Amino acid sequence: MVSDSDIIEYAYKNALRGNALDRETVIALLEIRAESVAAGKLGEAARKVAAEITENSGRVWASIGVDYAPCPVSCHFCSFGEQWGVVREEYRWSTAEIVDLAKKFLYGGAKWITLRTTEYYSLAELTALAKQIRQTIPGNYGIVANTGELTDQTARLLMSSGVSVIYHSLRLREGIDTGLSIKSRLETLAAVQASPLDLAFLVEPVGSEHTSAELADAFLTAMNYDASLTGVMARIPVPGTPLGHIPVVSERRLAQIAAVTRLAAGCNAPDICIHPASLLALEWGANVVVVEVGAIPRDTGNSKKEWNNFDLETAFTWFKQADYKVDRGV
Repeated sequence: MVSDSDIIEYAYKNALRGNALDRETVIALLEIRAESVAAGKLGEAARKVAAEITENSGRVWASIGVDYAPCPVSCHFCSFGEQWGVVREEYRWSTAEIVDLAKKFLYGGAKWITLRTTEYYSLAELTALAKQIRQTIPGNYGIVANTGELTDQTARLLMSSGVSVIYHSLRLREGIDTGLSIKSRLETLAAVQASPLDLAFLVEPVGSEHTSAELADAFLTAMNYDASLTGVMARIPVPGTPLGHIPVVSERRLAQIAAVTRLAAGCNAPDICIHPASLLALEWGANVVVVEVGAIPRDTGNSKKEWNNFDLETAFTWFKQADYKVDRGV
C-alpha cells in the first residue's frame, strides 16, 4: 500500500520537474486528513516548490468591487442574489473613486488590480475604467477583469483596453448552486484561452460539502484551460442565502488545498492564491493573497475599508513571516 509520505514525495519531485499531476494523485493528496502530521509534510513540500518556482516571490491581488446591486443569476452562495433579498440597494463607484483606490493599492505594492463587476455590468464601462487606470498609473502591473461571460470578440476588446488577465472559473457545483450553465462558463474559458489574455481560475467556492473528487476536477479544469494563476477560495456563509447555514471550512483544510494545487500545477501555474488570506497557507506554498474593497459577494457591505480587515500592511507582514519577498507592480 502506498503511504501518504510516498504520495507527497512523488508529487514534490514531479512538481520540481515541471509536470502536472494526474487526477488520482490529486485526489489522494486531498484525501490526507487536514489535521494530520502528513498534511504538515504536504505543506512543507509545497512551500519548497513555491520557493523554486516563484523565486520566493509573494504577490498581492487587490480587488475592487465596482458595482453593488441585486443580481438575477442568484447563485446560492452569493449575497447579491436577487432571490435572497440580502442586497436591495444599487450603487456604483465612480471612475474617480476607482482610480483613487487603484492608486492606493498599486503605489502601496499590489501586483494586480481586479475590477470585479456583477454579471450584467456594461462592457463599455468596464473597458473605459481599464483604459483610465492604464492612462493614469504607469507601471508593470496587471489589470484583471472579473465580469460576466465573454466571447472571443469581447475578450480581445478587454485586452485592447489594458486588461491583461481574466478571472473566471467553472465553479463547484456549477448549474446546481449557481444560476449559470456549465456550457456558458466553458465557452468563456475557451474564449480566454484563445486570446492572448492570462487566465486566473481558483477552485471555488469551497465548502465542507464538496468532495475531494469535485475539488480535483475543478483544479484540472483550470489546468485544461491554461490558468497561470490558480489556488483556492472558500465559500463564506452569508446569512440569508441558501448555503448561509453551512460553516466555512477550516483554515488548515484550505491551506491543504492550496498546497495540493501548488504541487499539482508544477510550473504550469506559478502563482497560487489563497482566499481569504491565511498565513498558514503561505507557509504551505501559496504566494498570492487578495485585498478587497467595495462590493463583495461574500458579504453585505459596500465600503472602501478592506474586507475582513485584511490590508496591504498585514499582507506584507505575513509574506515576511512566511519568508517571501514581495513582487510589486509599481
